[in-house]
Amino acid sequence: MLPGEKGRNLAALGGFLLVCLAVAAFGAQFTPGEWYARLDKPGWTPPSFVFAPVWTLLYTLMAIAAWRVWMGEGRERAAALGLFGAQLMVNGIWSWLFFGRHAIGWALLDLLALWILVGVTTVQFFRVDRVAGGLFVPYWLWVTYALSLNVALWQLNP
Repeated sequence: MLPGEKGRNLAALGGFLLVCLAVAAFGAQFTPGEWYARLDKPGWTPPSFVFAPVWTLLYTLMAIAAWRVWMGEGRERAAALGLFGAQLMVNGIWSWLFFGRHAIGWALLDLLALWILVGVTTVQFFRVDRVAGGLFVPYWLWVTYALSLNVALWQLNP
């Protein structure tokens, strides 16, 4: 490792963490509130206190995964990071659609796009760095669960 390279790599990790936490902060401004409390929910809906720690962990894993890809080599690195940015933007929009606009159907479409983007990003991350791909798997699984929950909420609350 060249002098200064370690500091540059740690700064990059900090940058990825900052970007992910900025998306989390954007989404957090749209809190569930009374509207969400009044919705009919399936019995397998997790309690509200579960979401903050799960998303904190997932955003942290996303940042570490993106950082590992950024440090990787190969032509697929740029495409993987582009997908990372795209899925992060789509991720941030969901909270605004669902909790901010109360648009369950539009949020469902957004979540479907997110599910596809996270899946493709996971595959691309695996191509660049196996650990980065592995770090994205819990996120894809959670988005899969969230998608099924959003479908149920859309069906139960026409």
